[in-house]
Amino acid sequence: MRLEGKAAIVTGAASGIGQATARLFAEEGARVLAVDLPGSAIDEVHAGVERIVPFAADVAAEGSPEDIVRTAVVRFGGLDILMNNAGVGSNYLVEVMPVHEWDRVFSVNIRAQFLLCQQAIPELRARGGGRIINVASVMARHTDYGLAAYCAAKAGVAGLTRTLALELGKFGITANYIEPGPIYTGMTRQNFDQDHIRQVWEKKTAIRRLGQPIDIARGALFLASDDSAYVTGTGLVIDGGLTLRS
Repeated sequence: MRLEGKAAIVTGAASGIGQATARLFAEEGARVLAVDLPGSAIDEVHAGVERIVPFAADVAAEGSPEDIVRTAVVRFGGLDILMNNAGVGSNYLVEVMPVHEWDRVFSVNIRAQFLLCQQAIPELRARGGGRIINVASVMARHTDYGLAAYCAAKAGVAGLTRTLALELGKFGITANYIEPGPIYTGMTRQNFDQDHIRQVWEKKTAIRRLGQPIDIARGALFLASDDSAYVTGTGLVIDGGLTLRS
């Protein structure tokens, strides 16, 4: 029970990495506000799960960061852990990318993370310390065709998190980010369910398989727990060895 007595927020928690992380945090003793879009499966997937409170909200909507943090504090009496996992993908060559698509990706993948961190900081300070865990991507340091908005936003997550670590360390707050590789989630399933695509990505990893949401959740648990008390400003790469040769 490495998170016994802790209060956490996990966004993007209706499926994939967020769902797995919310469950694992709860199993380890935390009370978790599991956040995802209205109309998602957020209520159904966590129905009846002890220590998880589902909360429907669009993290990119005006006022949502305040509502999310306020709800966690009211329900749990405070906040110890913020995991910004909610994210969206995009695939446009720069030459033809609509500006509204660039803005959409940034509004979810970096602006919402910034605003949630901003709202959470006073609550973490009030507890005498805490953990911020932001989900970036191996594409924060790499790239591919059509991923300009996604890569730029994820690189922004890394830069934001390093600065948070520098500013908040004196308050006992650590800030780290996770860089997932090829993980089988709701966002990637459409591609990875195609054998020819999945096999290519499996061969690219040293471990020769796709990652599963629980692989990322276990890394998040380490960063959320006292095991990582002296770790801050770091990107935890969880990619099965994908980036070893690139």
